[in-house]
Amino acid sequence: MQVRVAGIVKESIVDGPGIRYVVFAQGCRHNCPGCHNPETHSFQGGYLIDISTIIQQIKGNPLLDGVTFSGGEPFEQALAFGELAEQVKNLGYHVMSYTGYTYEHLLKNKDTRKGWAKLLSLTDHLVDGKFELAKKSMRLKFRGSHNQRIIDIGQSMILKKIVQYEVL
Repeated sequence: MQVRVAGIVKESIVDGPGIRYVVFAQGCRHNCPGCHNPETHSFQGGYLIDISTIIQQIKGNPLLDGVTFSGGEPFEQALAFGELAEQVKNLGYHVMSYTGYTYEHLLKNKDTRKGWAKLLSLTDHLVDGKFELAKKSMRLKFRGSHNQRIIDIGQSMILKKIVQYEVL
């Protein structure tokens, strides 16, 4: 299986807790004004890469703490990112996903949008919500604007309420 990516950062300390392998999805319908990655919006840009290639790169770095899916919008390619997340979790890594959708929207639509349920269930921490330029802050850890939340998906699903972090 392949995924269309805008790029990959093999070691990052700004896209989640610890040292992260970051996959930037290509394609996003949100088109948030002031987006940090506007080059990821086109669905025709970027390049295709085999998930197996990504997994081999992850396996080759013993320093990694986890993998982050950023964008673009990973949920626009939820089948491929869900498969990637499953393999990443099988290796014992933490998965963090960024999305312009709200957690509530993902939950409401997870059974009608292919791959959403799987990707959501395999995500440990979700940064949700569109970037809002008027709420931008450079002081926020792992997010760009104050409306975005860092959600513990496992606890939120168990407790059936949003369990949110201010910082990880």
